[in-house]
Amino acid sequence: MSIDNPSPRSVAMRLLSLLDLTSLGENDTPTQIEALCTSAMAAPCLPAAVCIYPEHVTTARRCLRGTTVKVATVVNFPDGAGDPVRVERETRRALAAGADEIDLVLPYRCLLDGDVECAHTVVRSCRAACTEGVVLKLILETGVLATPERIRAACAIGIGEGVDFLKTSTGKVPVNATHEAAAVMLDAIAASGGCGFKAAGGIRTLADATTYLQLAEARMGAGWSDPAHFRLGASALFGELCAIAASAT
Repeated sequence: MSIDNPSPRSVAMRLLSLLDLTSLGENDTPTQIEALCTSAMAAPCLPAAVCIYPEHVTTARRCLRGTTVKVATVVNFPDGAGDPVRVERETRRALAAGADEIDLVLPYRCLLDGDVECAHTVVRSCRAACTEGVVLKLILETGVLATPERIRAACAIGIGEGVDFLKTSTGKVPVNATHEAAAVMLDAIAASGGCGFKAAGGIRTLADATTYLQLAEARMGAGWSDPAHFRLGASALFGELCAIAASAT
């Protein structure tokens, strides 16, 4: 579907289909996660995934049984520590609990310190722990990396280790997703053809969300941005998107 002159409803439906509906609150309860999953299932268009902390994977798995909505969770989050043993352990536990997708935080401080091998090792450990069919998204924390050179270096690590998505941010730092960082990441993906892209962190307007989709399709071609290649972490927009999508054409 082209997004050159779409109706608001068609844009909302498409963005909903690409959304990772997320709740990563430190005090999230099973009841809140059940409510999140119920909202996902009641949406005019099912989101691509629900993303929650590992301790809530079994709750989400049970609530979403029989739907196409994937269960995503986070490891090494949000600190991005450089311990590959921890990452492997967290990943295996999350998968054993029923997760379909893993969002891993790159050890970005290692990269800032020049220890590229540490970053490679952590990502490699997580990739190895992911069983066949598990989607691995690598969170670069682009707002902390800050420069195009560092962001490109982070992209190279992820692409080289075979991740399925490069993701902008955890949403837990002062600067999260930006159009400038997204452009650098998408250029790296276009050059390699190796993975998908997820924009996440601080996306709070429909116009902003649509811009990320436009950036992707300008580089990768119209129609590239399906749930297998493009995800959006913009849960603050979920209610607005549902309202628009439920409206008359």
